[in-house]
Amino acid sequence: MNLSLQIQQIAAETLENLYQESFTVSDFQINETKPEFEGNYTIVLFALVKRLKKSPDAIGQELGQTLIEKHPELFTGFNIIKGFLNLTISDEYYKSILLRFNNDVCFGKHPMNGKKVMVEYSSPNTNKPLHLGHLRNNFLGWSVAEILKANGYEVYKSCIVNDRGIHICKSMVAWQLFANGATPESTNTKGDHFVGDYYVKFNDAYKKEIAEGIAAGLSEAEAEKNAPIMKLTQQMLVDWEAGKPEVMDLWKKMNAWVYKGFDVTYASIGSDFDKIYYESNTYLLGKDTVQKGLEKGIFYKKDDGSVWIDLQPDGLDEKLLLRKDGTSVYITQDIGLAMQKYEEYKIDKSIYVIGDEQNYHMKVLQLIAQKLGLPYGNDIHHLSYGMVELPSGKMKSREGTVVDADDLVDEMRNTAKQHTESLGKVKDFNPEELNQLYSTIGLGAMKFYLLRVDPKKKMIFNPEESIDFHGFTGPFIQYSYARIKSILRKEEPISTPSSFSSPLLPLEKKLLFELEQYPQILSTAGNALDPSVLANFLFQLAKSFNAFYAEHSISNAENEEKKQLRLALIGMIANVIQSGMQLLGIRVPERM
Repeated sequence: MNLSLQIQQIAAETLENLYQESFTVSDFQINETKPEFEGNYTIVLFALVKRLKKSPDAIGQELGQTLIEKHPELFTGFNIIKGFLNLTISDEYYKSILLRFNNDVCFGKHPMNGKKVMVEYSSPNTNKPLHLGHLRNNFLGWSVAEILKANGYEVYKSCIVNDRGIHICKSMVAWQLFANGATPESTNTKGDHFVGDYYVKFNDAYKKEIAEGIAAGLSEAEAEKNAPIMKLTQQMLVDWEAGKPEVMDLWKKMNAWVYKGFDVTYASIGSDFDKIYYESNTYLLGKDTVQKGLEKGIFYKKDDGSVWIDLQPDGLDEKLLLRKDGTSVYITQDIGLAMQKYEEYKIDKSIYVIGDEQNYHMKVLQLIAQKLGLPYGNDIHHLSYGMVELPSGKMKSREGTVVDADDLVDEMRNTAKQHTESLGKVKDFNPEELNQLYSTIGLGAMKFYLLRVDPKKKMIFNPEESIDFHGFTGPFIQYSYARIKSILRKEEPISTPSSFSSPLLPLEKKLLFELEQYPQILSTAGNALDPSVLANFLFQLAKSFNAFYAEHSISNAENEEKKQLRLALIGMIANVIQSGMQLLGIRVPERM
């Protein structure tokens, strides 16, 4: 059990015995003691004043004294400052953590809780390669899934591929018009990049035709509507929905090129899925559910035959569910897919990792599911995240200004290579080891930089800044881990004693205090669906280790017991760093 929760429970029991009243852990607050005050944990006393009709200082004095008397194994001192009871935790408690967990690679992780969760992320379109925005989405979704596993959930990772619609037809029409039969193989181009190039070519041709229409006297709206290439695209969509063989063959061929490219990218960034859904298989889902909602009076039909729901009483708007011709819209599909997920996996929670531009859509989906009384209605959660930009500004796929994920991964690897070689510490690595090291550092830098920020916040990704070996970065943590492993390799194998008698120095205790919080950090990150909680913790732990190592020798410790204590301590730090970074999808090198 986390120490802060232990203290809350002990304090509640102590208050009951002192004042003959019932108390629970929710009756008062406990925090970490602020660094400018003596102590480790602080009980906030103000919430108890009115109930006990005593001053905060009187309550603190009675509670603190009793805690020390009844639990000397845990508390060694206390002080009271303006309504706050600061408690000092005993060395013996922190030493017990080290003795129990220093070799435990599963430290911090929780037992299985019997709950099932699906995390949907990535959601690419098959008209372009993955880009920087997809990277934040993938890293966030993958890490949340792993953190939930560490919290005891059975987790399914899923992806919905947007493989149909007008945007897909744009690439198909452009290929027909401009490719002259070219293929990824004939042009030596990765398949998703190849198809994405034709999406850009479509937009270039479309803009040219619009300009020509305006020059001929049409309004801009008329020129957009009557552009020949757009008419071809709209007809292709009609033909696709009708199942026209030659259109379906081209669609399958071009999508296959893209999927092959996606597989390479996913492998390079470490993203994987347990289940992949395709929009072409799901876009008709939900129509029967909408019909049932219509029969129940939850939805209504307009004079033109279209089906709607009125969400104005819920603070939203009217929402179209079926067009007048009976065809589905996105929300119809999402209702059906949500039901399919539930029926297939009987999940307790369905998490959608989708950008914040879809906040309204996700609110509508959850409201509709709840009004229909669907079994998953209350268990839809939108993990909304802010857009990511480069220092140069926003990106647009149709204009070809997006930074492709593959190009960014290569750039990060090359940047890692330049920074590492400039430090001059890779002479003992062979070429294969160097390539692995550059990939580990480069990809780790990018993942950490994108995950260290609260998902809800928009952010700017600066590749150069992300690779700094001394800043708030992944490489700083990786270097700290490699430094620990180097120390452990130089020393004799550790045989942890059954006890340590030497008193803990302040920096030793600080490290153990931080390590003890790891299980609670995982709980907090899992409950908040926020990997930045874990990223910040790992950075602070690495910083504390470096401060400790600069101050205290390990190989030349004061005595052998102190040396073994410090070796056990840094070994536990290494395990926690490796464990935590793995949950962020980041490898840590044994040497750098």
